[in-house]
Amino acid sequence: MNKAILFIMTGAALWGTIGWFVKNLYDYGFTPMEVVTLRAVTTAIILVLYLLIVSPRALILKSVTDLKYFIGTGICSIIFFNYCMFTTIELSSIPIATALLYTAPAFVSIFSFIFFKEAFTKWKAIALMSTLFGTCLVVGLIPINLSVVQLDSILFGLGSGLGYAFYSIFSKFALRRYSSLCITTFTFIVAAITLIPFFPFHEKLPLLLEPEMLFYAFGLGLFPTAIAYIIYTYGLNETEASKAAILTTIEPVVATLIGIFIFNEAFTFVQIIGMTCIIGAVIIMQMKKSNTLHSKFVA
Repeated sequence: MNKAILFIMTGAALWGTIGWFVKNLYDYGFTPMEVVTLRAVTTAIILVLYLLIVSPRALILKSVTDLKYFIGTGICSIIFFNYCMFTTIELSSIPIATALLYTAPAFVSIFSFIFFKEAFTKWKAIALMSTLFGTCLVVGLIPINLSVVQLDSILFGLGSGLGYAFYSIFSKFALRRYSSLCITTFTFIVAAITLIPFFPFHEKLPLLLEPEMLFYAFGLGLFPTAIAYIIYTYGLNETEASKAAILTTIEPVVATLIGIFIFNEAFTFVQIIGMTCIIGAVIIMQMKKSNTLHSKFVA
């Protein structure tokens, strides 16, 4: 197997382990927003240390006004989508949260049409319809059974996809001046600085001193975030962005398997079909991008 492909798939698989760390942190009594804070802070620390070693100059802003990009990626995207995703995990399950997160490419297509005047082709329309149909299957709207539908989990799940899409929109501007790794680092720095003042240190300090809890907290920032992103970026430099985006669909598969086999979360055959529709939509959009301008979905 090509080394680049292996790195990309490994990075995506690590992204899929987010739910495992989140569920274990919930067992310690942390709220979704507190888990978002732990992820942002630990990731910021790890990425800053990494850049200090490999490229210290990358930590220098080219202009103070560029902070507007990272406020967008850090607050409007990272904080918002992580909070929504972690809340969805708390309200429903890891597989459902992951499936709803993967509605992000559909949101990106819509935003790109509105803000960047990108063509809304028939293939994008097909992908969007596939995403909507798959989402309805995953959350239980099809077949109609309103008794099992949790409106709050659906809204938070779609919110995570929306917030995830915001990262692509804001970073598209930042990519004109910064590398993708720099953008991610500044994004988590802004998110961490924003969240730290609201973290209840006086209540959670005893927990923060427990070795096992620290493993989950730093593990969340290290494995499915910092390491996953670094090796994914390395692989991305050696292959096409569109191909890489297709390979990352291993993420929801890993997340679903963890939810089912480790946490014994229910996931029906109908929901599996729904997730397949959503993943299929991602693949359709990326394949068609590859055949046109080789544009890149940054996530």
